[in-house]
Amino acid sequence: MTDRVALYLQDAHPIPLGIEYVQYAEARGFEAVWQAESRLVRDAVVPMAAFAATTKRIKVGSGVINNWTRNAALTAATFLTLDDLAPDRILLGIGAWWDPLAKNVGIDRRKPLLAMREHVTVVRDLLAMQNVTFKGEFVNVSGIELDIVHGRREPRNVPIYIGATGPKMLALTGEIADGALLNYLVSPAYNAMALEQLEQGAKLAKKTLDDIDRPQLVVCSVDHNRQRALDASRKLVTQYLGQQPHIMKASGVGEDLLDEINQILTWPATEEQIERAMELVPDDVVQMITASGTPEEVKAKVREYVAAGCTCPVLYPLGSDVRLMIDTFATGYSA
Repeated sequence: MTDRVALYLQDAHPIPLGIEYVQYAEARGFEAVWQAESRLVRDAVVPMAAFAATTKRIKVGSGVINNWTRNAALTAATFLTLDDLAPDRILLGIGAWWDPLAKNVGIDRRKPLLAMREHVTVVRDLLAMQNVTFKGEFVNVSGIELDIVHGRREPRNVPIYIGATGPKMLALTGEIADGALLNYLVSPAYNAMALEQLEQGAKLAKKTLDDIDRPQLVVCSVDHNRQRALDASRKLVTQYLGQQPHIMKASGVGEDLLDEINQILTWPATEEQIERAMELVPDDVVQMITASGTPEEVKAKVREYVAAGCTCPVLYPLGSDVRLMIDTFATGYSA
């Protein structure tokens, strides 16, 4: 394979089937698999452990856990354990979560930048096997360390990626993280802003943009029937138009369409509401923010994201034939 590429899984498949897809992706040369955790549905850590235990080479990342529901010490201990299972193959992806879900479970996401900075700082120091005392506004620990009695006590190689979307979080990512897990359902044009902010943050830490890995989630619907591929993406696009309009605005989706969608969708949206709202979403919006179509069309779209600064497409398969998507990218996507 001539190009970096990774797989992204949410909760569309039973975990045993997900394991089969990850094993297939590994055999076909994929670099990594990232497991989602966003809605109140599937925890990332359990499937990550399953993938790590049943593969030999592929890297396994969280795409992404949040910094609110696990404290920093638990995050570090969890990823130490995963690294015990698959040494040097674990990637820690972490994000700031989202409202209204966070609010609805009692979390006040105030000062998200400071909260993320404190969490990442302490997790990194703990995984470096340091004794950590940190007095912050969100993280307060006194003289703690990863208390390994049996096993490896050396610092762990667990790169930290922040799932950042907004400009301020992107700048923070450039400053304190090893990489940015760039969001999906954004257009390639969005990446220009993202790279600019990452570079500004990197400069504060005396790094360059090249020091920041930039994998990017890309919704990928592959089918030899082009219209079927577009329709498979349309439902997800419609849900995000209603649930996470800030991401849609960042990609240039018009306010008029967002307003129309929000007049139909409540949160959580019913299946009937989603079906009605889907009728409002035109093909050009689906194609603007996803890689959907025939194998050659989706490879061409992924090349746009790479040309715009993505270092490793992380492909989120929609449609029934996940192996077709994996095969499509198994030999690379360069023109």
